[in-house]
Amino acid sequence: MATAIFIGIIIFSIVLALGSRGKSKKGDAGDYLVGGRSFGGIILFFLAVGEVYSIGTIIGFPGGIYANGVTYGLWFLGYILLAYPIGYFLSPLIWRAGKNYNAMTAPDLFKSHFSSRSLELIVAGTYLIFLIPWAQLQFEGLIVALNALGYELHPALAVFIAGSIAYIYISISGIKAPAVISILKDILLFAAIVIVGWAAFSSLGGVNNLFTAAKDQGASITFGTTGQVTFSVTTIIFQAVAFYCLPFIINVVFTSKSEKTIKRAQRFMPLYMLMYPFLIATSYYALVALPNIEKPNHAFIATAIELLPSWVVGLVAAGAALSGLLVLSVTALVVGGIFTRNILTGIPEKSQKKWSQGVILVYLLLSMVLTVSFPSLMLNLINTAYFGFGQILPGILAILFSKRATAAGVSAGIITGVVVALSLHFGQISIFSINNGLVALFFNITVTVVVSLATSKKVNLLTPMATMRTPK
Repeated sequence: MATAIFIGIIIFSIVLALGSRGKSKKGDAGDYLVGGRSFGGIILFFLAVGEVYSIGTIIGFPGGIYANGVTYGLWFLGYILLAYPIGYFLSPLIWRAGKNYNAMTAPDLFKSHFSSRSLELIVAGTYLIFLIPWAQLQFEGLIVALNALGYELHPALAVFIAGSIAYIYISISGIKAPAVISILKDILLFAAIVIVGWAAFSSLGGVNNLFTAAKDQGASITFGTTGQVTFSVTTIIFQAVAFYCLPFIINVVFTSKSEKTIKRAQRFMPLYMLMYPFLIATSYYALVALPNIEKPNHAFIATAIELLPSWVVGLVAAGAALSGLLVLSVTALVVGGIFTRNILTGIPEKSQKKWSQGVILVYLLLSMVLTVSFPSLMLNLINTAYFGFGQILPGILAILFSKRATAAGVSAGIITGVVVALSLHFGQISIFSINNGLVALFFNITVTVVVSLATSKKVNLLTPMATMRTPK
């Protein structure tokens, strides 16, 4: 029964994707990459939270608590909660810049605002380097979901299935397919989390009994050293400010039809935090009743199998799989757009959709090969992805707020930040236990300011997006 439900939902998601192409404009790059900037509040809300609450929510969060303790959950909750108010103010301005410059990718903003091909390439290259391992997380999520159904699939077959479905989504109608499917995914995701969490509470006789039993297993909020506290707090700060630099989040922002639409969607996004007590309950139940799980990432699915009927497990597994597939789809779409619009030159806009589809296929195939052939390398590189994405922040803030920032300054800052972040990470160097990404961001900002001041007299002052009127 679980298998039938799982397969049925995946097939239904493909049907939804086919239905989304009805209003797509054939060959239109803007329609394909950013939905023609036409998404209303509801569809934007589901697409945005689909990128926030992905496979890491349903698989990684309980697995992290199971393996690393409750302090992992504090970091996870902390950075998302801090990111929301930051996004409420930043994302409408990012949309304004995108609308003003007709940007369809994040590097488009830098190309148009600073009129610099070299800066465009630096931003595009930075994004592509750190997007290469991003698919690994999504592939791993599908493997976990399929294993929950009793299929011990070879990793090569599992990633082939995931990559094929993701390509089907994207090839049909671009960003519109994930947007429509995200509604189904979020309903399944939220329902699965609440059902499994409620079953965990009920099985041990209520909230008090579950938390008491988990505490006896060592589930208490403790930090071993001051350094751990410093690292957790600085990680929360860095990832919160870096969140709206993620290239797929910027693309989602571009799909909105107005700034007001973005603000309305942002107001309701914190409602999704209501799922976390149920996820914590799931983690605690696994600690108490399933103490010998070999792979911590299986904690949520293992709890579902232990407590729920087979058909409900099928729903849970489908929600987890769709979470990974949608993020994989949008990530691949972003890679296709960046490579076609910002790395290559001279491609007419009417041909960019076809070129993007080809690049997406190559990206998915490359990700499959790297995931299967070098899994440990990919997992290590994932740890650096946020470091790289976060180094784009000073450039985005310059576009939005600064008159005197220059292409030379922003370029030097990004290069400095990336080099520092990677050097600290691979050199296993810690500076007062501060998150390496935040340390790199400090150097980035310093270099950006110094070089911009030194070169600003040689260029015309720019108009910050925050001071411009909203384009109609």
